[in-house]
Amino acid sequence: MVVDVVLKPEISDPQGQAVLGALGRLGHTQVTGVRQGKHFVLDVEGTVDEADLRQIAETLLANPVIEDVELHLPTD
Repeated sequence: MVVDVVLKPEISDPQGQAVLGALGRLGHTQVTGVRQGKHFVLDVEGTVDEADLRQIAETLLANPVIEDVELHLPTD
């Protein structure tokens, strides 16, 4: 199971802005935005449903006040 965490769009992302500036200086002007985030890969035994995974993400992996989470559940 994978959880991606990124800052909400209304929250300033200085690291993303730094990367965007560097890309521009390297000539990659087609990139118009960068958002930095965290990528978590969870190994689990048995099954974990979406509600459990969301609770894990929102209580431990992310700060829901300033970050959004995206869950990637196995499709089997």
